[in-house]
Formats: sequence, C-alpha cells, structure tokens
Amino acid sequence: MQIDIITIFPEIFQSPFEHGIIRRAQLQNLIKINIHNLRDFTYDRHHVVDDRPFGGGEGMVLKPEPMFRAIEYLTHNVNNHSVTLLTPQGKTFNQELAERLSKLDRLILICGRYEGVDERVNESLVTDEISIGDYVLSGGEFAALIVVDALVRLIPNALGCADSTENESFSSGLLDSPVYTRPAIYRNKTVPAILQNGNHKEIARWRRRKALEKTWLVRPDLLEKANLSKEDLKILQEIKSKFPK
Repeated sequence: MQIDIITIFPEIFQSPFEHGIIRRAQLQNLIKINIHNLRDFTYDRHHVVDDRPFGGGEGMVLKPEPMFRAIEYLTHNVNNHSVTLLTPQGKTFNQELAERLSKLDRLILICGRYEGVDERVNESLVTDEISIGDYVLSGGEFAALIVVDALVRLIPNALGCADSTENESFSSGLLDSPVYTRPAIYRNKTVPAILQNGNHKEIARWRRRKALEKTWLVRPDLLEKANLSKEDLKILQEIKSKFPK
C-alpha cells in the first residue's frame, strides 16, 4: 500500500513515521509513505497556497490551483485509490472505515488547514471527507497521523501476529476486556484467578463477558451494530440488570 500526504507542514511527519510499527512496516516494504509539500505545486515566486475567502469572513482558504496540480500528479494512471480530505466536516473515522481504506493500493490524504480547502477541490477530486472527532485541531496533519497508524496496523504481517488486530478494541464491535501482567499481586490488588488457571475456554468466556460489560458501561452505542450471538445477548441482559442506567 502507498500513502501520499499533502501538507504545508511536512516537518510534522518526520519523527512519528520513524518509530514502532510504522517504521517496521516501511522497512519490510509493506507500506510506502510519501510526504508532499503543497508549496512545491505552486508556480509563483512566493509559493502562496492560501487566500482570503470570497464573501468575506475570517481566516484563509487553501487555494485550488496547487491542490489540483498535486492531486492530478499523484493520481495520474493510478487505479484503486482514494483521495481523502481530513476535515471537521467529514464522516467520523472508525474501525470499519479504517479497514476499508487499508484495502486500497493507494491512499492520498489532504491535510486541511485554516478555514478549509476551496470547495472545488472537494467537488472534483475528493473521494472521502474524514473527521477524527467532534473537536477542532490546528490542521489535518495530526488527524493524518492517527489515520495512518490505524491503517498500518491492519496491513497483513505489519504486526507480526495475525491474531493481534482481531482481539483489539473495535475489531469485534466491542471494547476490549481488561488486561493484566506480572506480578500477580501488586499493592494488595490481585489479578483475577480465572486468568491464572490455564483454562482457555473459561478465559475466553470471561473476556467476552468483560468486553460486553465495558462496552455497556462506556460505549453502549457500539452494541447497536455489534455482531452478538444468542449467548452474548443473554449475558448482556444479565449485565444490564446488574448495571442499570
């Protein structure tokens, strides 16, 4: 998979992509990440990428000309790609969307800035508009970091273990169950005995119950779309009785 990021602050991405899973995935040629400075696609001597909005108002807007040139350059003769604008007005980024994007051969991320991008870019070139949450950031660069990290984890062999992503929060539609490690007793708090008895079937049932419980208490909205079995529904009723809202 190849990810191209269009930004006016390419320096932001230097360090984050040089560590951890993203670094290993690049070294293994599982993913290629290219950072493109939008100013490189300007023709004026001052490399201007923004201007005042028509109709008045505060702030600046990213101009269409350099954005068109950048996207057309990156998408020339390219199939199975998506041009994604990172913007507060986009659909909320979630695991389902991450999985869909991770299957692309090429993903182009546009980092919005200031008051946004000229709407003609959206109308003509953008495939998806994505927001990482209902809050305001300085720019799309920080959202791009989150999107890239989420996608790389889904690329086969990136984590080194096929089961790793399947057992994480949201992959099953639920939040994850609690996790523990050694020592078994710390400051008079003990790891649940069931996790120490070696019975993998009992452990799996315990983890499923705890995942359902955590989701009900913290993110009950996720239960509406989760793929729940008859046993899950039975357990969930018990949980709701124990923790009524």
